[in-house]
Amino acid sequence: MRIEYTGLSEMQGSIVALEGVTGVSYDELAEITLDGGERRYGRVIKIDGEKVVLQVFEGTVGLDMEHVNTHFTGRPITLPLSKEILGRIFDGSGKPLDGLREVFPDERRDINGSAINPVSRKYPRSCILTGISSIDATSTLIRGQKLPIFSGAGMSHNELAAQIVRQAQTMDQSEEFAIVFCAMGVKNDTAEFFKKDFQESGALGRVVMYLNMASDPIIERILAPRCALTAAEYLAFYHGYHVLVILTDMSSYCEALREFSSSKGEIPSRKGFPSYMYSDLASLYERAGMIYGEKGSVTQVPILTMPNDDISHPIPDLTGYITEGQIVLSRDLEQKGIYPPVAILPSLSRLMKDGTGEGYTREDHADLSNQLFASYSAVTDARSLASVIGEDELSEIDKLYVEFGKRLEAEFITQGIRENRTLEQTLDLGWKLLSMLPRAELGRVSDKMLDKYYQGSK
Repeated sequence: MRIEYTGLSEMQGSIVALEGVTGVSYDELAEITLDGGERRYGRVIKIDGEKVVLQVFEGTVGLDMEHVNTHFTGRPITLPLSKEILGRIFDGSGKPLDGLREVFPDERRDINGSAINPVSRKYPRSCILTGISSIDATSTLIRGQKLPIFSGAGMSHNELAAQIVRQAQTMDQSEEFAIVFCAMGVKNDTAEFFKKDFQESGALGRVVMYLNMASDPIIERILAPRCALTAAEYLAFYHGYHVLVILTDMSSYCEALREFSSSKGEIPSRKGFPSYMYSDLASLYERAGMIYGEKGSVTQVPILTMPNDDISHPIPDLTGYITEGQIVLSRDLEQKGIYPPVAILPSLSRLMKDGTGEGYTREDHADLSNQLFASYSAVTDARSLASVIGEDELSEIDKLYVEFGKRLEAEFITQGIRENRTLEQTLDLGWKLLSMLPRAELGRVSDKMLDKYYQGSK
């Protein structure tokens, strides 16, 4: 029997309330029929006795509080899924944006997903190569990992995201690999940049895109990453794909979460964000991983812009607690014209040690990475000293470190936006630069590796 409730008791922004409602559940999907027959959809966000509050996806413009009928579907928001989602472009709620028909589903899944049982989690091994030296060599992305990119407003994180989509691959290229790309709160020109880039490069065939525009309702921005992760889980654990999920910009998502919380009258926490933002972000980030007995994996690269470049802001701060490292983009490198402006020293991949080295990448990978960190840190010390006493007064070894730093930034970190370096090219370039330094300075590398790879004078 179909039950419909006539009229609304309250309406504010995209939120409406109904009285006298029973038998509904949180997150349930509601169908709202206007007087002229138009249908809109909403999600149950609050239940207070017999009062139910809905957030309307399409907004409330044109709604007549007296002449509207609401039907509760008895199910949460679900996403239609099949392999034909590959190469498709959808909005934040999963509706097609590419002019093609709706997906004919093999199944429908609740977009809220469910946490992976910790006992079922398989420890991440092996890596995903991005073709970008500053990431592959020193902050390697491991399959099943969640590794965010911390950027700043106006920096080249969009270009970096597009380059990762074009170039990413697993070590074993015979494995099935796909990318789920979710953009939240983006402007039209940014959305067009991503679509055009993926289409012209041919990458779109292995990509599922979810685009939420800045002009779209905030409820859709909250749904978008959940739709993307549901699609990723389907491809990974039903069809055996290794899936890379790129979420940009998580700051836009968190701003929507704050606005959503405020509209419900909830008590704010740090900088006005809801007190549950940590658990909300965790519900997204923790959907990455590998499962025993399953062939596929879900790897996440969330991208977020730090307000005022403040890494202690609640968004990057909470993200850092949940994820396994971070890749930090440097404003100083960006201003020097260096692309990608990856700051090696504050960047870290905590799972890198378990998916690199002999049997995974190359035997010298870990030693090279450690030495690049150590030597680049010495560059920072030498530059600080030069700023006090002048570069001419530096010792010969400090001058050598300053020169090493210049070449590392110009040849290793700097990379063409269309330049896809193999891991071998990256590691060999790292050794070439380290060989500028005396062998005695390379204390993080074993003698065995130095004998094999060091190219400088003994």
